[in-house]
Amino acid sequence: MKAVWNGVVIAESDVTVVVEGNHYFPEHSVKSEHLKQSETTTFCSWKGTANYYSLAVEDETNHDAAWYYADPKDEARHIVGHIAFWKGVEIVEG
Repeated sequence: MKAVWNGVVIAESDVTVVVEGNHYFPEHSVKSEHLKQSETTTFCSWKGTANYYSLAVEDETNHDAAWYYADPKDEARHIVGHIAFWKGVEIVEG
């Protein structure tokens, strides 16, 4: 699977974890040069607190377009070390 935004592959992996229709990519498969830490957090009743990254490609920024759970609840432990995408990021088979 690939995560593509603004014509650039942000992440690519043969193994993703699918939760609620979202592909969570292993952290090591994400090109960290495109990630900018965000102050945004949200809360999910069964996963816990999500933290966000904005994506930066050339002169474009996609605010809060990636999220992860640094310390999820027990039911979501399998997504520790994984990052998911939205806000126009295309998830395609690659």
